[in-house]
Amino acid sequence: MVTMTSADSALKSLYLGVVADQLNQQANPLLAQIRQSTADVWGKDVRRLVRYGVNGGVGAGTEEGDLPKASGNSYAQFVTTLKNLYGTIEISDKAVRASSANEGAFVNLLNEEMEGLLKSSSFNFGRMLYGDGNGTLAKVVSITGGVVKLDSVKNIAEGMVVDFVTSAGAEIASATGRKILSVDRAGKTIKIDGATVTSTEAPAGSIVALQGSYGLELTGLAAIFDTDKDIYGVDRSENGWMNPYIKESVGALDELTIQTAIDTVEETSGSKINFIVCSWGVRRALTALLAENRSYVNTVDLEGGFKAISFGGIPVVADRFCPDGTMYLLNTDDFCLHQLCDWQWLEDEEGRVLKQVAGKPVYTATLVKYADLVCTRPCGQAMLSGITEA
Repeated sequence: MVTMTSADSALKSLYLGVVADQLNQQANPLLAQIRQSTADVWGKDVRRLVRYGVNGGVGAGTEEGDLPKASGNSYAQFVTTLKNLYGTIEISDKAVRASSANEGAFVNLLNEEMEGLLKSSSFNFGRMLYGDGNGTLAKVVSITGGVVKLDSVKNIAEGMVVDFVTSAGAEIASATGRKILSVDRAGKTIKIDGATVTSTEAPAGSIVALQGSYGLELTGLAAIFDTDKDIYGVDRSENGWMNPYIKESVGALDELTIQTAIDTVEETSGSKINFIVCSWGVRRALTALLAENRSYVNTVDLEGGFKAISFGGIPVVADRFCPDGTMYLLNTDDFCLHQLCDWQWLEDEEGRVLKQVAGKPVYTATLVKYADLVCTRPCGQAMLSGITEA
């Protein structure tokens, strides 16, 4: 007979390992290439000592002359706060009792809940990899008759619970915790539940963010390539090695532009690009470009079961969250997801995972991970933007 105790045990012993593996290795092709480590975590922060430049104690001299003066390595300390990542499932008491005499039915119930959690967590975790840490999903263009027009729906999906935030970053109290009911991808509009949000409450330029998440998400690629803002507590204006290679307004894609970015990065930083990620339209443009010069386009298999085309032996993958018209050329060896621990269930004082919601006949369980993404060599990465998509 199924009980809450047996269900609790199943979540901890049977589901946790599978869920953690899928979120770490199969949720996103870029994430699957990035090392994860508990090293350099101090309290609530990641503190990573990073070496840059070269050792200065090298030189040539005469047979009996002075040896080169010692000049050690140059170091900078990166500091970033661990981000709190959560995913929650909910099971009603009625559903548990209805399946208590049928273990198969209860397993199906748990499987459905876990698959939903995996899908949502994979979506949002993958999205954060390309963000700047603020968690902006989209910006409001206009609101007419309860229909919210956005500048993009790339990061939007039905069922998400979102907050509306002012362009200055202040929460709009009358428009928080709203569930997205429908998404018109062609028209870039959404409909939300609850009272109608007006253009006065959320004027053009207002931000749509995941519930309670604004300003609290992972330090993603957008932050690494935003050279107007400092990162990891280091002043970019005083440290040129913190700035990646960026070429904007590329237009029609050609092999020379890509190879120039790869060569420039290696020449200036010693970094070797080993992974390329781009938008779907850019991958189509690249595939067409390669097909013009070759009889076939090579493909490679990646960790996590992902497939990629190849450019000069470097895998190229498309990701739905990569900005339109953009290609990132990365050395994934320079990236690490520093974490306090891998995915774990939140437990109460008695070690229970499933807990009743106060005043309601439902039980919840919450998956948690405390982590942040760090790139130790920003100058070893490159970005091409403004690419004409196919």
